[in-house]
Amino acid sequence: MIDFFRKLFGAKKERVKQKQTNPATTMPLSNHQINSIITNQNFRYEIKQLVAAVGQSVGKQREHNEDSVLALTSTISGSAENVPFGLYIVADGMGGHQFGEVASNAAIRIMGGNITKKFHSYLYNLPTQNLQVSLQEVMEASIMEAHQYVQREAPGSGTTLTAALVLGQQMTIAHVGDSRAYAIHQDGSIEPITRDHSLVKRLEELGHLNKYEAENFPHRNVLIRALGQGESLEADIFTVPFPNSGYLMICSDGLWGVISEDDIIRIVTQAPSLHRACRNLVEAANAAGGPDNISVILAQMIG
Repeated sequence: MIDFFRKLFGAKKERVKQKQTNPATTMPLSNHQINSIITNQNFRYEIKQLVAAVGQSVGKQREHNEDSVLALTSTISGSAENVPFGLYIVADGMGGHQFGEVASNAAIRIMGGNITKKFHSYLYNLPTQNLQVSLQEVMEASIMEAHQYVQREAPGSGTTLTAALVLGQQMTIAHVGDSRAYAIHQDGSIEPITRDHSLVKRLEELGHLNKYEAENFPHRNVLIRALGQGESLEADIFTVPFPNSGYLMICSDGLWGVISEDDIIRIVTQAPSLHRACRNLVEAANAAGGPDNISVILAQMIG
């Protein structure tokens, strides 16, 4: 019996010894290898995925922040084809410190919660279930629910809201007010995706103001549509392709109102990362005086 245990444990020791004599070897990458990886412009991800970053500041001239932001990104990949999913919302509240904050924060939470509940089964259950309604119907129902809540819980207040629901290569936009969504392209061009619901924009469209006059109009912040105001809400809801090899940017007027489009393009395309680009955009808006709250979301499809 003793010989049996000696053989047993002796064999185990031998196996351990043999394992120790053949260890896996590792070594650090050289500086040249690391630099090659970092600077490799031809690198391609095997799966398509969304990446996003957020920047925000109270600004230089406001005591309270009435902007609210929601950024949600998800990637599920495996044997089946992956479908990138993203939900990005910027809301700029109005009606004073208390109600402006309530309006914008309630709007993004209600809209975000409604949309994610609709998509929970689609994204995370097996087998994958088809949505029973269109993406535009989901967005319309969600923004109307937010509108009714703000009317009921914060009467007299309101908020802008610009949201992008990204599914695969398409994005569905819901928009009211004068926060904006832009497509920033790799060729150095920038394209507004949304149209301002403001008095100055309406006067410009009617031909009463030229572009220079519109930029210097004294009542640029007067809105003709806002979530939470009026009995019914008329929001712009539409679907467009996600910017190919470019960026989606959603921001409040505290950013686009003080930074030129040329500066936006330069800051975004020259930044080493989306997070740094958002920080640089916020810093540029503050450097220009920071007259309002500043919020920005940047999203990019890679792969």
